[in-house]
Amino acid sequence: MNGKSKTAKNQANTKNKIENIVSKEELDKKIESVMKKLKSSTWRELETNGKFTKNDKLTFISDEMLIIGCDIGCETHYIRAVDARGRELSRGAFAFSNNSEGFESAKQWALELAAANGKKQIVLGLEPTGHYWFCLAAWMVSNGISVVQVNPYAVKQTKEIEDNSQRKDDRKDPKLIANLVKDGNYGMPYLPQGVYADLRRLSMFRDQLTEDRVRDINRLHRELKIYFPEYQEAFGKLDGAFTLEVLKKAPFPEDILALGEDGLKEIWRAAKLKGASYSKAGRIIRYAGESVGLTDGTEAGKRAVRWFAEKIMEISRQMKEVEDTLHEKCMEMPCAENILEMPGIGEKILSGILAEMGDIDRFDDVREIQKLSGMGLVACSSGKHKVETKISHRGRKKLRCWLFQAAKSAVAHSAEFKTLHMYYTTRADNPLKKMQSLIVIACKILRVFYAILKHGTEYDPEKMMKEIKHPAAGKDAVA
Repeated sequence: MNGKSKTAKNQANTKNKIENIVSKEELDKKIESVMKKLKSSTWRELETNGKFTKNDKLTFISDEMLIIGCDIGCETHYIRAVDARGRELSRGAFAFSNNSEGFESAKQWALELAAANGKKQIVLGLEPTGHYWFCLAAWMVSNGISVVQVNPYAVKQTKEIEDNSQRKDDRKDPKLIANLVKDGNYGMPYLPQGVYADLRRLSMFRDQLTEDRVRDINRLHRELKIYFPEYQEAFGKLDGAFTLEVLKKAPFPEDILALGEDGLKEIWRAAKLKGASYSKAGRIIRYAGESVGLTDGTEAGKRAVRWFAEKIMEISRQMKEVEDTLHEKCMEMPCAENILEMPGIGEKILSGILAEMGDIDRFDDVREIQKLSGMGLVACSSGKHKVETKISHRGRKKLRCWLFQAAKSAVAHSAEFKTLHMYYTTRADNPLKKMQSLIVIACKILRVFYAILKHGTEYDPEKMMKEIKHPAAGKDAVA
């Protein structure tokens, strides 16, 4: 029996069980009544009117709400339903496909359960798995069903509470998810919209292109190490424009010797390059003449070097296009120019942080963003047992990376942040290690970003230094 026939049989059995409770006419009327009252709530309705606390989450899950847990899969999703007290209303898991037909069948299944059990609203809780949940969440919200998400780690930790078993599968997980939602252990999903969606996509493309470029450069290194071991002394920077232009036309020492100095200089002139590469021609010819690289199998090696050189150049052009678009999108953001006034913060760092952080309106406090980045402080102490406080490392890894890069750049280029770094690492009371100090400065930069984006303020280094405890001591330490 294939997957489609199993889904159809599953849905038919569910209909028969529901129809045993109420008549077909009554059920249709109740379903129509539920459909008219369905209203989805998103983070904009729930999180922008103040902090969405645990009590608010419990209040949102009312007695009139059908709670559905969904285990996300690549092609097939599984759902189960409970009420506000955790009593299961579905008879086992319902499977549906990741397409419009499957979404419609899941909605109909939920409406029939809601109508048969006197529920007026529906909320779908899911465990965010990769990108497979994006379309389902957007479709459900557009059809009046609220969508929330639970932490996959929480699902894993609670799997034994259900049946005292370590078993974890697609049919058990939906009930675990539904019970987590029922207890208020959920968050509102966020899918970027408008300029934020463009920023995140472009940032993702930039990261992918960077990975591809590094991979191809490493492969190019390998080929040249075999056939032209002296290439680093001859060319210097392997991914430089002049080096790649030469490798496209003369990949190995014998080809370089055939070109001669005049041929190398002609390549430099034809590419309209600037810099000192014109004067390197003699040195390149000398190292090519003294090369001890292999001379067998060069035909295939030459093709590989040319291909890698062309690919690296093409990726570089693509990266420039992506970064130019990213910078244009950044300038569409309000107060972006105020952030760029901070020394050490350029358009690349700004675009990376904005892409990972998303809409600033969904945060009521900067500590929420700090927690999202994995820079929230955690400690595990009990009685006399004390451990060192550290950051959680849970959250958006790339946001944490961009904030750390911002801290390093600010310390290198900004006098005020350099003073703070010196103070934190040299103060008499509890001096920090350099890495710890950079983390503290990254959190401070995040607070500055938040104030500028949220309230439209301008960057004021004097005001920032006044808000730091004992800034004078830091200046004395520097002196």
